[in-house]
Amino acid sequence: MANTTSSPLAQIHDLLARKRYQVTELDTSVLKIQDLESGISLRAVLEGDILFLSLICMVVPRSSITSGLMHKMLAADNGISTSHFQLYDTGNEQIAVTLNNFCKLQELGPDDEDDILSCVGFLLADVVHAKDLIGADLQAG
Repeated sequence: MANTTSSPLAQIHDLLARKRYQVTELDTSVLKIQDLESGISLRAVLEGDILFLSLICMVVPRSSITSGLMHKMLAADNGISTSHFQLYDTGNEQIAVTLNNFCKLQELGPDDEDDILSCVGFLLADVVHAKDLIGADLQAG
């Protein structure tokens, strides 16, 4: 993947497309990545040599975010060790509950390819676990 004629984002796009993800460039630093098998999509943002990945689990009313729910999301033993939760205010008293991770890119060689694919795979696996962990709490709220 160490093609110096195309941008790093284009190289990442190409890698993910070759691995059978549907990839759309949303702007000069953002990719939408969709797993064709599950239909789950996530965003990748390239800032310098860091690729940030984020997946929206659910958008819920602010009142759904209870202290008990936050404890589940933040607990060290919640079973989600490769990603982390973040909450984003979307306006109108709504909160987006997201899973996030990142990787530092070096030369966009084979090691970076493995890191990128691992990060995407971790998010796709973690969202399934997150559904079991907090899905019922969010839907009840």
